[in-house]
Amino acid sequence: MESNQIYTARRDWVFLLLAGLFLGSLTMLNVLGITKFVDFSFEFGSLQIPFKFSIGVLPYPITFLCTDLISELYGEKKANQVVWVGLLLNLWVLFVIWLGDLLPSPAGQEYAVFEGIKNSAYACTIGSMLAYLLAQFIDVRLFHFIKKKTKGKRLWLRNNGSTMISQLVDTVAVVLVVYIQSPSVIPVAIGQGTGEAVLVLIVSMYVFKFFFALLDTFPFYFLTHRLRRYLNLEI
Repeated sequence: MESNQIYTARRDWVFLLLAGLFLGSLTMLNVLGITKFVDFSFEFGSLQIPFKFSIGVLPYPITFLCTDLISELYGEKKANQVVWVGLLLNLWVLFVIWLGDLLPSPAGQEYAVFEGIKNSAYACTIGSMLAYLLAQFIDVRLFHFIKKKTKGKRLWLRNNGSTMISQLVDTVAVVLVVYIQSPSVIPVAIGQGTGEAVLVLIVSMYVFKFFFALLDTFPFYFLTHRLRRYLNLEI
């Protein structure tokens, strides 16, 4: 009886940790958003390879690792609940920013930092909410579809397959919505068309996410097996 209580407490704490890490990363992603773009363009022989992405994608890979761990350890229902809470969190962020913008400021005071965050959040959060819902539900659904088809085997396949497909959907949707809402924030190089700049962002951000989706295979395996024993969960 006492051991059951210990395992129940452990499961609650691990779920809270994974959900908190997911939601915290999601909030950071939307607040940072498109406040800054980084440029890792490089030369390959005679070719100039453009590689640019917004810093908002930096915490993004951890969100899919968290939902995959929740899906594997706690099931599809729990993973979907976290996704819905993430949507509500997005709305809460927008509401607080909207309220802060609405309240009066001291006469003569300018708040360039707030204005920058507000414009970034409006452009990024609205787009990411639509893409987020679509991508996260695709991730959870694909994860369990592959798990069912492989009879619970090939952990690497459901982890990577669901994440890579859902992140492609998310990346295309976010960049296109941000471009439609705020085309001026897209970094356009000299001599480059806007359409080409949008395509560079989509490809660069997806390559970044794709690389980290492959990279998180080991921690996903490691954490899944360790946590199953720690939480006393059956496969």
